[in-house]
Amino acid sequence: MKPSTLTSIIGGFGLALSATAALAHGANIEVSQGQIQIQATYDGGNPMANAQVLVYSPDNLEEPWTEATTDESGRFSFEPDSAGTWEVTVRQAGHGDVVTIPVGESATAADSPEVEAAPVQAGLSPMQQWVTIGSVIWGFVGTALFFSRGKR
Repeated sequence: MKPSTLTSIIGGFGLALSATAALAHGANIEVSQGQIQIQATYDGGNPMANAQVLVYSPDNLEEPWTEATTDESGRFSFEPDSAGTWEVTVRQAGHGDVVTIPVGESATAADSPEVEAAPVQAGLSPMQQWVTIGSVIWGFVGTALFFSRGKR
């Protein structure tokens, strides 16, 4: 076996192992009430640093009440201006979570919010779709050329 072939096999195996670790990410959100504080983490416990946060007020669930990002620790806080059920979405790189937070007239830090998590279905952007299609086609072409060259 040629050294370059062995290197390719080992490199491909290492790449496959690293890809499975990356695919294992999910998202979790912890909520504290009073001034609403969000702690967003991946399933492995790593913070969702600089993740997109969309907050929807009870009065309008179609347009965000505010848009922001989490800090380096995956934290974000806001102070609701009305009572009702608020919805907070945190997303980053295809991972995300949605929580609903009931806020009463006299919400205090001792109140325990009910949190319902729902998975965020993130589709591929058009650019990602074209890159994926191009990669598959290039893979087919490379495989065809490899087998068409014959024995040497």
